[in-house]
Amino acid sequence: MLPLNLPRQFNAAAYFIDRHEEEGRGDKTALIHEDAAYTYRELRENVNRCANVLKDLGLRMEERVLLLLRDTPEMIFSFYGAIKGGAVPIPGNILMKADDFLFMLNDSRARVLVVDEAFLPEIEKIRPRARFLEHVLVVGQSGPGYPDFRAHLEAAGTDFSPAPTTVDDAAFWLYSGRNPERLMAAIHHQSHMVYCSRAYAEGVLHLTEADRLMGSFLFFAYGLGNGAYFPFHAGATSILFSHPPKPERVYADLVKYRPTIFFSVPTLLGALADYKRACREKGQALPPVEGLRVCVSSAEILSPAVYRRFTSEFEVELLEGTGSTEICHIFLSSRFDAVKPGSTGKIVCGYEARLVDDDGHPVPQGQTGNLLISGGSIASAYWNQRKESKRTMQGEWFVTGDRYRMDEEGFFFFQGRSDDMLRVGGKWLSPLEVEKAIDAHPAVLESAVVGLPDQDNLIKPYAFVVLSAGHAPSETLKSEIKAHVKARIAAYKYPRWIEFTDAIPKSRGGKIQRYILQERLQKKDGPC
Repeated sequence: MLPLNLPRQFNAAAYFIDRHEEEGRGDKTALIHEDAAYTYRELRENVNRCANVLKDLGLRMEERVLLLLRDTPEMIFSFYGAIKGGAVPIPGNILMKADDFLFMLNDSRARVLVVDEAFLPEIEKIRPRARFLEHVLVVGQSGPGYPDFRAHLEAAGTDFSPAPTTVDDAAFWLYSGRNPERLMAAIHHQSHMVYCSRAYAEGVLHLTEADRLMGSFLFFAYGLGNGAYFPFHAGATSILFSHPPKPERVYADLVKYRPTIFFSVPTLLGALADYKRACREKGQALPPVEGLRVCVSSAEILSPAVYRRFTSEFEVELLEGTGSTEICHIFLSSRFDAVKPGSTGKIVCGYEARLVDDDGHPVPQGQTGNLLISGGSIASAYWNQRKESKRTMQGEWFVTGDRYRMDEEGFFFFQGRSDDMLRVGGKWLSPLEVEKAIDAHPAVLESAVVGLPDQDNLIKPYAFVVLSAGHAPSETLKSEIKAHVKARIAAYKYPRWIEFTDAIPKSRGGKIQRYILQERLQKKDGPC
């Protein structure tokens, strides 16, 4: 465990936002979003404005506020504004649909919602069923009946004293998708962001106030650290963008904003490498990316092929790391002087790892075991999920649900999940949820979903589908089923491949035997 030496009374917003003016960084650029920039002084003022807005709405200490926002300054203002007032912000996954938003609102009992105009139509679908929701603030064009967040912000005062929270008070929640039955809110505390910053940002990345950090998706743990608290821990600069992460646009951002550290996922890193190579082969001259000293990959497994393509094209080190919503950020990572392609690296200083068999006994070196992690940033519980909390949060140890092996040098290698969950595009995916959406199509009798590596060894959903009587297999029907799924659940969850089959293999108890389907795929030359 890292010694933090934080005072008992501690407010994370005061630490990450307020102290910079006292330390002489008031005029330094803290945040860049497209064509807008904010100094540390302006950042503090806007956080205070937001804290006053939430207080004026009657939000009290420990009450929750759901944030459905793109990567914008308003996301930063709302997140820290809530924490400063002692309330609990919940960055929500904006890729989800109306029913998911309704579950988070009712489960958290959030009284306030701050939502981007782009997602307001989904909220309007479920607004009457949100039992505890009293106030909706809209960022952007609010329309009739909805208060405008920016107008409220501009009218609010710029002074606000931090709530007298302690290091053990809840600071924020993050909903985890690791349980196929339901979303679960992991409770993180006022000290956790400081712990992650010291363990990973300092210990691995050697972060300083001269750095400029660029990443995406603040609504999940990896992005929240990269863009919302690592930079402000060091007095560095956070660079945000709200546009879709297309390789040509992200490349232009790398050129324009000159980050020193770029955080991404293997899917985008591979696309960036391919984009740069394709432009070169076409004779199209791209401006150089300057100032970049390291890139970080996480949220899904980085294949050696993508690692080699990216480092060859960009001539910069690429460090892979593994983290989780419950542990707040990365706990296994490569180092500048210790990279082994195919491995997720070694344990980050400040954390401990154990590999155990299904009975909880340590496994010998080189053998595969279930990964348990101990450290100072692990969520204390899942909200209102006592049974699941007891199962996965065992004293000082968190049961990750991942299976790893460790070699003689201490490098960890991912060997799969101990359950059926898939990691797609850096986000959890339940095969059961995808199957439910597929089975709702009128032509489908039943289905089964497994994971299949694509050409970059990145896992994507592969669906086996049994059709109802009177329906014939066709490419048109495959496209219809994919569109049907996209309309019902988050788009990243739709099956990339569909194979029509006569039957789904099942156990005597009726459980889908996914391992048989995986074996069937392994015998194929490639996806259908």
